Order: sequence, then C-alpha cells, then structure tokens
Amino acid sequence: MDEWMLITGMVVATFIPRYLPFGLAGRINISPLVVRALNFVPIAVLSAIVTQATLMRGGDLSITLDNHHLIAAIVAFLVAYITQHLFMTILFGLMAFGLAKWLF
Repeated sequence: MDEWMLITGMVVATFIPRYLPFGLAGRINISPLVVRALNFVPIAVLSAIVTQATLMRGGDLSITLDNHHLIAAIVAFLVAYITQHLFMTILFGLMAFGLAKWLF
C-alpha cells in the first residue's frame, strides 16, 4: 500500500506543476513585468550551471591555470564578446580547452 501512495504522490508532484501553466494559460493575466522577469530565468539557470561546472574541480574552488575548463570559458567569453557569433565561440572554446589540456 505504501508503494501506491508513493507513486500517487510522485504523480501529483510532477503532473500538477507541469499541467497548471497549460490549464490556466488563457484564464490568468500575467503582468508584463513578470513576463519580462521570466525571460531571464533560462539565462540565469544556464549561467549558474556553467559557472559551477567551470570553477569547481574535485569539490574545491579552482581558479588556476590547471583548470582547463576555466581557460576555455575565458577564451569563449572573449570570442563571444568580440565576434557575437555562436559557432566561433564554440569552436574557439573547444580549441582552447584542447590546447590547455595538451599544454598543462
């Protein structure tokens, strides 16, 4: 019986948050300020994931030349800032990572 309660609880916990935005989409008016703020959510989440993956090595903060991910991220950031071209950013970031890994 406990398994069925657990399954039911998980269905409720996963289904309702996903269904409510679709079910209430036409009935609730969201203010333009909230809509504008929600546009930044994907950028903020991706930044948090990339920053953590770049700066943490083995559970510790690593801001050294041994951190290949950090070197590649800095190069990718500079290329993105200068060129504003996604393919060039990815290409130079990957090349910087490979070169840093080979050299250090």
